[in-house]
Amino acid sequence: MRLGFDQREIALAAVAALGAMAMSAVPGTAQAAKTAGTYVTGDFHNHTTCSDGSISMQKLIKKATGRDEGNYGLDWFVQSGHGGNGNRNCSLVEDETLGTPAYPYVAGKGPTTTWENSGVTPKGDVSGTSPNRNMWRWQSIQEYQYPVLEYHASLKNLPLFIGIENNAAGHEHISTSIVTGQMPVALDTAALPNKPGYNPIGNANGLAQWEYCFDRGDTDTSRGGSNNWNCAVPGSLNAADPSWNAIAQKLIPASGTGNGTLGHNKSLESLKWMAQFHAAGSYYVPAHLERPGPFNPDGNNGYNIEHLRDFNNTAPNIAFGFESQPGHGAANNRGEYQVKRNNIGGVQTDSVGGTTYGGTGVYAGYLGGVWDALLGEGRNWWFFASSDWHNRGSFGPDDRRSTQDFLPGEYQRDHVMVRTGGDKIRPQTVVNGLRSGNSFAASGQLIDRLSFVACTSYPGVTARTNAAVESLAVSAATRNTDIDTAGCATMGEKLVVRPGADIIVAVVVRDPEGKNNSPYVFPNPSLMQIGVQQPINKPVLDHVDLIRGMVTGYKKPGSADYYGEWPRNTNWLRTDGTTAGLSAVPAGAKNTTAAVIKTFNGYAGGWTPVVSPVDGSKFYKMSYRISNVSTSQYVRLRGSNLPPSVPYETDANGNPLSDLYTNASDTTKLRIPCTTVGSNVPDNSVNYTGTNIDGCPAHLPVVGGVKYVAYDVAAWSDLWFYSNPIYVEVAGSTLVAGVK
Repeated sequence: MRLGFDQREIALAAVAALGAMAMSAVPGTAQAAKTAGTYVTGDFHNHTTCSDGSISMQKLIKKATGRDEGNYGLDWFVQSGHGGNGNRNCSLVEDETLGTPAYPYVAGKGPTTTWENSGVTPKGDVSGTSPNRNMWRWQSIQEYQYPVLEYHASLKNLPLFIGIENNAAGHEHISTSIVTGQMPVALDTAALPNKPGYNPIGNANGLAQWEYCFDRGDTDTSRGGSNNWNCAVPGSLNAADPSWNAIAQKLIPASGTGNGTLGHNKSLESLKWMAQFHAAGSYYVPAHLERPGPFNPDGNNGYNIEHLRDFNNTAPNIAFGFESQPGHGAANNRGEYQVKRNNIGGVQTDSVGGTTYGGTGVYAGYLGGVWDALLGEGRNWWFFASSDWHNRGSFGPDDRRSTQDFLPGEYQRDHVMVRTGGDKIRPQTVVNGLRSGNSFAASGQLIDRLSFVACTSYPGVTARTNAAVESLAVSAATRNTDIDTAGCATMGEKLVVRPGADIIVAVVVRDPEGKNNSPYVFPNPSLMQIGVQQPINKPVLDHVDLIRGMVTGYKKPGSADYYGEWPRNTNWLRTDGTTAGLSAVPAGAKNTTAAVIKTFNGYAGGWTPVVSPVDGSKFYKMSYRISNVSTSQYVRLRGSNLPPSVPYETDANGNPLSDLYTNASDTTKLRIPCTTVGSNVPDNSVNYTGTNIDGCPAHLPVVGGVKYVAYDVAAWSDLWFYSNPIYVEVAGSTLVAGVK
């Protein structure tokens, strides 16, 4: 039942009074008021035909931010593509519906037309053969991609900006940007052209230079042509480094033995450069970091935990997290993580962990693993997800089915607190939000609102009740914002308390009613195994886990526990899909204190429904008291549509199992049948844009005459959300040095 107007006003006034009372009851100094903001959704890792994507920039902008059917309504959007080079002109559009006065549709020339065939001359040390010569990404960013984004940001009044997926020297990929110069305030009142051509007001010169200087795939030595760039980092060796190329004025590590280690050092230099010249406007987030396997000192593969520590030590306000929930969620190997994926030193080597776990990499998806180890040091190291959009695999980009990728916003979303203070969303405020750690990620629209709060309760001083803290969280969640109350903290923040304090943790979530973006309306095959009939496009949040780990401080570089390679191949993922467990993981790459301390659900009174006084939608509220704390610690959340003990999906404790059982690349491992026969099951040749497929689709793998769960059906069946942590620093215990 929706509350009436007077009831809403009374409820909100009561919550405000409660917050004021709580602030006055807490001893200590007052805290500065937070700038107003809301949680907004976005994506910062995706591709167009400028690199290896399948559609134009304009079409991807429409798909990601449009709010009509078939588009996904993100609030902010970073268009990125691989560093290096490419030969296709992604500023051209597919058809007249995407044309604009400045960038009209040109008959016979779409976004796969080469730069030269569209009248553009690539600059620098050009590779390839005319008319298909490659353009370096620095030129593409500077002269074509950024202007398209700026024009469309103004035309559509959207917060758009440009980033790249950096080919990290010594490793694999990094989602990154430098927003300096992008989308200046003057753009708000700029007049747009009514004929072809656009001269931007802002620029992406900082990002273009960084790409030239530090992307492993950019072997151009022209110094950016007339840009005349020099990549020296103040205080570093630069020309005294054996990897320095005097012509290019940048580091170019030699290939062969030690290349990976030299490359890692170059990546650290790239962070130093960002910190020196663009400290506030940069982020550097390793992407699908488990996918290429463990670190290879003689190549460009992977990340061990020590490399993440190095990044964060070098530039803690720039290297502040990872994409451990990768894109490519509908691929034959979920996330493109797979067994024996890469040849490292002549040995076929698994992606780290072998597969994803409920769509999340093992570093974050395995309780007590690498993420918990980093949080156990008290680092600002946050969890992110991305689409990594390239294409639909077997289907066209407008089809609702996929055997490869989901579009930005379609499946995964980062929900980030962006503080605008009443202004519009701008690139800098998005970067500030990412850096803050005040964010959560959810797949398949499992939840779309979250308030996660921890407050102190001192017996005899400020004896807060669970109900009082729940009320604060309800007020924040229903207004899509966070709390601003002394003695309380939320995601990405720390709460400083005296020994003996109680900590009350409150969680309020909204499981949106109705349909998500899945085109499938038949019952979820994973849940059918346990007798649950739930439409795959109407997922229901089953439970929320509250996870706690202890904080013991930063590991010292050079110490044995600073390092730790995750076990390789069957030393971790056995051939039957089970794992060796944390006992096989080196001490430096795990945190054995991390554990689920409370599971909330709707079965045993673990949460209570509450109706929003703002819009009448239904939320769930829940709380838990951690009594008499004596050591510094953190708490974080995860949740799923799957209960514990779902065969081949979750274990008895609700932990996600290896996704080996739903990866179509090895049909001998498939285990979950899809048996629903429907009346609307289009064949694979149809470009299907509808949303009512009522039977197991034709593209699922068939073994022994039976269809099995894989590809997009596997992803839509198995949904998770992850929150970033709240830290608790206990006076006299370990300092949580990395978080303010």
